[in-house]
Amino acid sequence: MVSADRVYTRRVSLETLPGGDLVRDGIADLEHGVESVAALLVSIGAPRLRRIGFAVPEPAIPSPELRLYERLAESDPDSAHDRYNALVRRLVSFESAAECAAR
Repeated sequence: MVSADRVYTRRVSLETLPGGDLVRDGIADLEHGVESVAALLVSIGAPRLRRIGFAVPEPAIPSPELRLYERLAESDPDSAHDRYNALVRRLVSFESAAECAAR
């Protein structure tokens, strides 16, 4: 398993992948029990991230999709849906890039 602060592969650093900052921060927040936007996003992607080889702490946050949306709606209900979708797209982009880099 790979921790967020280590090199993902010999050639690719976590920081060079799109959304790597969110995944790094989310894993760190989960390790410290912090329910941040990044931690919720990593919890959404936890199964796929683990399959790729990332050490996502157990247990991930329950119902992360709903919690993330609620969190975003607290600060600006009108843009919560768009921001939620943008964050999920960044996560999926990261996961796809990480899978390609792992080959």
